[in-house]
Amino acid sequence: MKEKDETEFMKEAVQAAIKGMDANEGGPFGCVVVKDGIIVGRGNNKVTSTNDPTAHAEISAIRDACINLNSFQLEGCIIYTSCEPCPMCLGAIYWARPDRVFYGCTHNDAAKIGFDDEFIYKEIALPINDRSIPFEQLGHEMALDAFKKWEDKEDKIEY
Repeated sequence: MKEKDETEFMKEAVQAAIKGMDANEGGPFGCVVVKDGIIVGRGNNKVTSTNDPTAHAEISAIRDACINLNSFQLEGCIIYTSCEPCPMCLGAIYWARPDRVFYGCTHNDAAKIGFDDEFIYKEIALPINDRSIPFEQLGHEMALDAFKKWEDKEDKIEY
């Protein structure tokens, strides 16, 4: 079977976006994960249909690919997403460790249609005490107990 080129995989991501949007599953975002020229994960935005603010296309595609590959890492994979990833999806992408990411629209394109994530980038740069949602440390010593147990765990799977 002939391998698809990058443009064909991006077309798959855009089609996932349109299909999900037409089905009223969420916003106009789609994503595919490819390994060795084969799509191993698909996702589209399902935020509004699942009442899940984390149900972005990239997150859904990463979850699908990881299940299909039986791995929590996407080494050797390429992500094709219809739009430049938001900060949450960017974090998930870095944790998944794919080899490369292709994106269609920019975050500025998304902002023009009402999906503006600039405020999140601004919040990340602020000191914790200056963020719009209050953050307060609580139970530090108690929480450290889990970290100490992790350090001592002999059968842990590091990532």
